[in-house]
Amino acid sequence: MKDVRRDLSKRDKLFLFLILFLAYQAPEGIGMRLLQSMSVLSVLMLLFFPVAWLVGRAMGFRGYDAWFLDLRKSALVLLCVCFIAAISAKVAAIFLGMHLGIYQIASNQLSLTFVSLLSAMAMTFFPSVAEDIVTRGFVMRMFPANSRWLAIVLVSSVVYVLNHIYRLANGPVEWLMLFCFGLAYASVMVASKSLWPAVGLHWGWNFAGAMSDQVADITLLDRQSQSFLSAGVHLVLFAICLVWIRQRNARQSISN
Repeated sequence: MKDVRRDLSKRDKLFLFLILFLAYQAPEGIGMRLLQSMSVLSVLMLLFFPVAWLVGRAMGFRGYDAWFLDLRKSALVLLCVCFIAAISAKVAAIFLGMHLGIYQIASNQLSLTFVSLLSAMAMTFFPSVAEDIVTRGFVMRMFPANSRWLAIVLVSSVVYVLNHIYRLANGPVEWLMLFCFGLAYASVMVASKSLWPAVGLHWGWNFAGAMSDQVADITLLDRQSQSFLSAGVHLVLFAICLVWIRQRNARQSISN
């Protein structure tokens, strides 16, 4: 069965986005903030994915293809590469932060186990994919095929900031950090025409953050500086993606 992309009105697009947005916000809003239950959070997070599939079908796609989650070998390889790159970037940020007085590392805890490793991978993978569908896959799908890549990246980055509704009260420094995250993740999606590399960066960063406390006793000394450091690391990732996009556009110009 081939995709039959449907022409949607602005109201239809907004309605479908709200469905995805609410399905993504429900796990934390209902599961944790209302019921304080990790079990409910986990169930609601998994329920996001059939909702995303149905929304993709409503748009005329076979489901997850609507969000550029194809299973091409090249895209899955980039998923792995970006996952490792993000972990490396997070580790580098921690060590740099230690020398800048942002973190204090007291000693190795060595509490890492195979079960905790698998648990951290799952607990960071599914939320990362879900948020990438809402803030990146949906945004790129709404733009015409001939749209300027920078417009997609900027809009996606703004949507990514606004999607963190429970963190907006933290103020402008938090918004800046999230926006820089969005620049890196959206640009790698645009460069690859696939959501998987963005998932790789997002997942890898979250996974490394979740695992850091299990392999070392890390104390955060300066939260604001941590935000600027994380933003800077993602701007470096964004710059790398800019080079990639420029090279890709140059090759396309030559071939045309």
